[in-house]
Amino acid sequence: MNNWESIIPFLIIIPIAIWTKQVLPGLTLGLLAASYLVEPSLLGGIEKMTSYIIGSLAKEPKLQIIGFLYVFTGLVNMINMTGGIRGFIELTSEKIKTKKQAIFLIWITLLGTFISPSLRIVTIAPIMKQLQRKLDITKERVSFVIEASSLPVIALVPIATAFIGYMTSTIDVSLNDSEDINAYAYFIKSIPFNFFSLIAIALALIYSIFQHPKMFGGGENNREKESVDHKTKNADTQEKTITDTDVDSKPMHLFIPLTLALVLSIFLSWWDGYQKTANVLQAFIEADVSKYMLIAIIITLFLAFVQFLIAKYPLQELVKAFFDGGNKLMPAFFLFALVWGLTLATNDLGLPNFITNTLGFIPSLFIPPITFIIGSILAYFIGSSWGSWGLLMPIGVSLAESSDISLSLMIGIIFACGTLGGLISPLSNTTVTIAKIMEMEIMEYSVYKIKHTIVPFVLSIALYLVYALVF
Repeated sequence: MNNWESIIPFLIIIPIAIWTKQVLPGLTLGLLAASYLVEPSLLGGIEKMTSYIIGSLAKEPKLQIIGFLYVFTGLVNMINMTGGIRGFIELTSEKIKTKKQAIFLIWITLLGTFISPSLRIVTIAPIMKQLQRKLDITKERVSFVIEASSLPVIALVPIATAFIGYMTSTIDVSLNDSEDINAYAYFIKSIPFNFFSLIAIALALIYSIFQHPKMFGGGENNREKESVDHKTKNADTQEKTITDTDVDSKPMHLFIPLTLALVLSIFLSWWDGYQKTANVLQAFIEADVSKYMLIAIIITLFLAFVQFLIAKYPLQELVKAFFDGGNKLMPAFFLFALVWGLTLATNDLGLPNFITNTLGFIPSLFIPPITFIIGSILAYFIGSSWGSWGLLMPIGVSLAESSDISLSLMIGIIFACGTLGGLISPLSNTTVTIAKIMEMEIMEYSVYKIKHTIVPFVLSIALYLVYALVF
């Protein structure tokens, strides 16, 4: 099998996604094509496609992510039903009078939701959705700031996140032939080279402060379009706002569950790592953060039921609110399964070897920027930061070893690629999740994000080239 065949699925996904403005059709056909390339027989492709989907979902970390998102989203819906979000809005509305204050609230919440992008989105998005209506901020703007302050930030945090264990493991696996590996040390050294995350965060902060419509390439016409789109959905917004007025205002129904979820997540993660090492920092690295975030949220769910039952809310209504909230993400979970399956399929088709062989003819000076460009494109169509890191890290390590380029630099580039793809791709978990919560079209929102990340993308390319020239 020729490795060039590994890019065929993306040649199918790209035009279909652009033509239909839908993610699902192109992704499904792309995975089906990849499966038939692996098993070219009448039923072989279908069987392989089923195997990829089931195989991706059968992996414990993926099930933990899905379980966490379902339970947390259901819990947030219960909190909304019992007046928690309304109570928070009323408390904050006394101090938050402007759009700029609302945007800065998103950044402040990082202190309590830095564990994972999923935690931030399912926690902050419903709250900001209410403020967005009150202050007439566009959904796209609010959503972009939430995402720009999520994955790019969390990908740089070296402790107590759901990502750190996985990120260090991708380095460890890619260096499996080396001795005395310290994957965590390589991760720390790679942080300054994740130029995209650093620039995206800096520009998102500037965007939040100055709020200029042309800041990231979004012109006045785009701004006007957002306002029109926002007004066309006004009837739906008014209906939901009227419904919200029937909900009691009880901010403690928000503060208690979310505080409990955060404290339990951090404590249980540390406790798991502490069983393996007494060093506090190393304990968080060794911990299975995704697993204990799920355990923490399940414990929080049980205690939230108790809290709401004591507050005289009917059990039947609480159960219905929980499942109504969780079930809203079922389309997103199906997309996750397809994305993860596509990662497995393209890996079997030899995508890493194809890229390595292709870049092998390029002078070392241009390898860093070109790796970032190609890796970002692939990460965009893979749609998963974890999938991109797992797929591209062996490539980055191989290129570093074969061209005498700094290993820390190449690792930073790979993490930058995955961060970019996870941030702007219409296939990414965060894009799909926040689009569902904020009631936006996935493809339109993804295009909005692309316009606002052109500058950090171009600056990152320039910095990788300059670094290669100077050092």
